[in-house]
Order: sequence, then C-alpha cells, then structure tokens
Amino acid sequence: MTEVGIKSVVDADDMNVDVLFDDCAAKKSQPWQAPRTWSLCRFQRKLSAQSHLLRQLVQPYFLRTDGASGWFFAWLLICVIFIVTGILLGFIAIAMAVLERAMPDFVETLEGGDDFLSAMAGMWHTTGGAVIYACAVLGVLSFISCRRQLSGRRWVGWLLLGAVVFILLVINILNTGIGFIARDLTDALVAKKEKETYQILAAYAACFIIALPIRSLQFFFTSKLAILWRSWLSSSFIESYMGNRAYYVINPNDEANTEVDNPDQRIADDTKTFTRESLAFTIGAFDCLLTFVLNIMVLWSISHQLTMALFAYSGTATIVLVLASHKLVDINYNQLRYEADFRYGLVHIRNNAEAIAFYQGEEPEKQETDRRLTRLVRNFHYLIKWEVIISVLRRSYGYAGNFFPYLLMAPAYLRGEIEYGSFIQAKFAFAMVESALSFVVSNIDEMAHWWAGISRLAGFAETMEDINKKGAAEKATWKKVERDVESGGDFAGASPKSECAFNEASTPKAECEHIIMRNVEVKAPGSQQILVKDLTMSIGYGQRVLVAGPSGCGKTSVLRVASGLWQASGYVERPPVGSLLFVPQRPYMLLGSLREQLCYPLPQCSFSDKELRETLKKVRLTQLVDRYPDLGIKQDWPRLLSLGEQQRLAFARLLLNDPQFVVLDEATSALDVDTEKALYDMLLQRGVAVVSVGHRPTLAAYHDQVLHLQGDGRWRLIPTASYDFGSA
Repeated sequence: MTEVGIKSVVDADDMNVDVLFDDCAAKKSQPWQAPRTWSLCRFQRKLSAQSHLLRQLVQPYFLRTDGASGWFFAWLLICVIFIVTGILLGFIAIAMAVLERAMPDFVETLEGGDDFLSAMAGMWHTTGGAVIYACAVLGVLSFISCRRQLSGRRWVGWLLLGAVVFILLVINILNTGIGFIARDLTDALVAKKEKETYQILAAYAACFIIALPIRSLQFFFTSKLAILWRSWLSSSFIESYMGNRAYYVINPNDEANTEVDNPDQRIADDTKTFTRESLAFTIGAFDCLLTFVLNIMVLWSISHQLTMALFAYSGTATIVLVLASHKLVDINYNQLRYEADFRYGLVHIRNNAEAIAFYQGEEPEKQETDRRLTRLVRNFHYLIKWEVIISVLRRSYGYAGNFFPYLLMAPAYLRGEIEYGSFIQAKFAFAMVESALSFVVSNIDEMAHWWAGISRLAGFAETMEDINKKGAAEKATWKKVERDVESGGDFAGASPKSECAFNEASTPKAECEHIIMRNVEVKAPGSQQILVKDLTMSIGYGQRVLVAGPSGCGKTSVLRVASGLWQASGYVERPPVGSLLFVPQRPYMLLGSLREQLCYPLPQCSFSDKELRETLKKVRLTQLVDRYPDLGIKQDWPRLLSLGEQQRLAFARLLLNDPQFVVLDEATSALDVDTEKALYDMLLQRGVAVVSVGHRPTLAAYHDQVLHLQGDGRWRLIPTASYDFGSA
C-alpha cells in the first residue's frame, strides 16, 4: 500500500488489547467476582480495541505512522493546546501593554482584583505565565522534531486544528467573563444603580459582538478541516480499493460478510459522517473541558456543597447512561448496513430494468425489496425502543439540573450569606459545568452512531489492506519466478497455491511475446474443485486459439487466468499491461461520453474525433455517428445501446487500443454471423493474437487451434481442421 493509503497501526502501545484480554481471562477464574470483573474487562478490551481502530483512521491524516507511535500522536495533540495557549497569553500581554498606556487606571483596577478576570489579566507576567510559555516552546520543538512525519501537507490539518482550539479558548474565556458580568449586572439592578447598569450592559453587548464573528470563524475552520480530512480519507480508500484489484476481490453482495458490504456507502457516506462527527465530538469534548476548568473554580469559590453535589449527580447519571446505551452501537451498525442494502436493491432494479421487464419479474423483485425493507424497519423499531429509554434518562437528568441550584443555594441566600448576584453567577456556573460534565449524556445517541461508523470504516480498511498486502507478496513471488525462469530453472508448480482471487502480477514482461502456461491448475476462488488440470500451452503473435467445451467446464476461468485476473498453481506468463486486452460478453460501459467510451482505458485525447468516427463506421455503428454527431455527449449508454451495439462498440475500443493480444469471452454472441466475420477479419488483418470462447461453429474459421475442455479437468489442444463441433 502506498504512503497515502490507510495503514494498520500496530505498535507496542497497542498491545494492551491482548494484555487486557489475558487479564480478563485471569480474573474470570475467580468465582466470587468473575461475572462483574469479566464484564468490566470485556468492556475495557472492547474500548481499547475500538480506540485502536479510531487511531487507524485519524492518525495517518495528521501524522505519518512510520516512526510515530500513538502516544506521540497524543502528545502532539497536547502540544497544540500548549502552543495555542502560549499564543493567546501573548495576545493578552500585548493587549494589556496597549491598555496600560491608554487606560492605566483601568489596568491597575483590573490587575488589582481578586477574581478570575484579574487573575487572567495578570497571568502573563507571573510564574504560571512563564510555565505556559515554556510549554508552548516545548510544543513547537516537538513539531519541529517530527517534521518528516508531517510531509504531504499534513501541517495544514494541524494549523486548522490549532485555529479551532484558539477560538475555543477565546470563547470560553468570554463565557466565563459573562458570568461575572451577569453577577455585577444583577447586583446593579437590585441596587438600582442606573449608570453602573448601563455600563455593564455595554460590556455585555461588547462580549456578544466579539463572540459572533469568532463563532463564525470556528464553524468555517471546522468545516474546512472536515472536508479536507474527508477528501484525504476518501482518496486513500479509493487508492486502496483500486489497488491490486481489491474492488474485484471484495464481494459487496455477500450479506454474511459485514466487513466489506456496500463499499460505495463506506467510501462516500461513512467517511463524510466519520470526519464530521469526529471533529464535532473532539471539539465538543475540548470545549467542555475548557468550560469545566474555567467555571469549576468560580463555582467552588461560591459553594463547595453545590460543587460536590454536581460531581456526584453528573457522575452517577453518566455511568447509568453509558451502561444503558451499550446496545446502541451494535444496533446503529446494523442500521447503517440495512439502509445500504435496501438502497443497493433499488439501484439493482434500476440498472436491470429492461431484463426484469422482459421476464415480468416484478413480483420476485418486490418480494426481495420488501425483505430488505422489513429487515431495516425491524431493526429501526429495536433502535426506537433503546432511544426512548436513553431519552427518558437524559431528560430526567436535564430536569434535575434545573432544580439543584435552587435546592442547595436558596437557604444560603435566604439567610443573607450571599448576594443575589452571586446566586445568579453560581447558577450560571453550575449550568456551564453541568453542560460540560453531561457531554457524553447529551450526545450518547450520536456517539453510538459514530462508534458504529468507526467499526465499518476500520473493518473495510483492514480488509483492503490485507488484499493489497497479498497482492504485493504475490508480485514479489512472481518476480522471483521470473528471475528463475531467466536462469533456466524448472518451474512446474512454481506459483504458490493460493486461494486469492486475483493475480495482477502473473509475470507481465515488457519483452514477452507469448501467453505461456505451464502445468497450470485452474480452480475458482474459494473452491477446491479443479476445473482444468496441468494445462500447458503457448500463444504467440498472430496465433489464434478457440476455447470450447460444455457449459461450466471452466472456459472463462482459463481466460481469467491468462488475463491475470485469477491466480492458479503453475507458471503463467503474459504480455505487459496495454499489450493484452480482455473483452467480456457484456462490455463495460463507463460513466462518461461516447468519446470516453471509445478511448477507454486510454485518455480521451489519444485520438481525434475523425479517427473515432471512422472506427465506429468500421464496426458497423454508422447509425451511432449519425445519432450522436457530438462525441462529447454523455448518456446512459448501457440502457440506450443494445447488447449487439455494445459489443460492436467494444470492438471499436479494441481497434483503437491496438493490443497485440486479445482475449474474447463470447464477445460476438449478440452479433449476426456477417458482422462477426467482418470484426474477426479486421483482427486477422492486424496479426493480433486471439484467444476466444464461443459456441458457434462459425468461429472455427478464424482460429488455428481449439483448446477443448472436457469438464473433468482434462483438456485437448488440437488443430481447428480436426475439431468437430457436432461431436464435441
């Protein structure tokens, strides 16, 4: 897998998953506490494993995984906070220096107070400020030390993340200041101090005016980081998906395999949801942490009793809700899968509308669609039940939060121990701290959905990584075989017997002028049934071989091995990419213009429109030229063109690509005999080596030899003149 791709990150610090498992197993052997301890350890192990999956998806975007552990990545995240805090403190120092010249009395009053704002204003020249500056310098040095791991514009993500953290710090300082403003405003109103009231209101308005653009910038930077991260993650998935033909190996229709179902949804939708929600939860959690730190000191200075009650109340509610919501992760995981399956079923009907109409297959298609919908709805009903339970618990928690400050603070106020402004400030601080502590409680549904998405993406990434690793290993094996061939060794069975469903590197050689198979044993992927045994043959330039035999004997399988799609035991050598072209019975129609259809897989600028029109006329598609004079037009070509027209278009594509070897899998089955002859004659005139599969006796005239597969693993390679289609 390339550098940009998703990599599985397995370092020493990730081995705690196995340690936890062993620890859980040991504790499970203690009968008097086994059930409770085993449940706790199982939760710890699942949490640790899920965290590892999360790191797989997050770290590669911000920091290359080679030479950088998960702990170092976490340290850099802390360094961001150090650096941003140091920068903010520097701005405060500059602001205080400016104010000291313009308003010396105000600065003296502000720094001489004993409240939170005074502490913040004077911190820049205290020991605490020096510590913050030192931590900021340490953070900068940490980033400099790992600059190699920040290649590929990864520093952009860190800059955006730092900007968001800076904004959160400013916003939380403003929010804490608003608490003091609310206190002073309330006291001024109670005392009916008109001038002081309007001055405080002006300060209040100034805070909101400052906060509004800052909040807007937070949204901008967060959205920008989310789309950049999503773009990188989706591109990484696409690269892995297209590498080593992973898209061909993965079977998205296998409902039993939940690791690879609906790859389109995972690449398109799940990446969007994951990046957006990951940032939302990370930024939200950090915001809550700042809110907690800045307001808990205020709340503690007003009422120790209220602070301790808040801790006990929030901690209990969070534990209860986390335990009650553990089922939501699995339910949300299944819901994502069932939604994608249902959508895929509808897309399948759209893509095969004509075939379904010919068969009048509306009823079975309806039954299958209803089955998928029923499964989706049944799981959603299950989801509703759990969400109702969580909602009741969460609302109970919210209602109780409005009651506690009055219950605990009213007696002190009624006794005259605190001012009404302090009571309002305590209630404000209580609400802020409660909001911070209830972050998990308030977002439990969304976190369960996000957690399920992590499993889907990480499982998909690991599956593709395994495929790409196997592909890389096979390339290395075949290169070794190629070197051995050149040295003159014996290579019967040289290829390792593997169940891998592809073989991209079946020794394509730049100087190869043959398709060579030696002692090849052909089996379908995942099957032990031998279709063809000990196949040995060689096809050179200008040679033409027709593969024939009863249905199911492995004719197309042989073509897949020859083309490098499948791997087989034995030795296979084929021409390099571009020299060999495979044409299936139903040609591939890409999403693009008629010009792109003809040039594929070459760039559309490879040929002039005149060449393209002449080629269409050669394959008897003159009506297509007349119907679409503009070759740049984009249409739903599989729906508009008949199978016969698609096969002729595939031959036009073949003539334009001009390969030296052509593999045709019943590529003329929908054509009349006269058109078939005209197309094969063009191939013969060019001296192209042809390997065909077909059942028509007329095909014999265009081939020199027939490879007859008997269906029990045996085969015969005989001259065409000696082959009798009627007795075969």
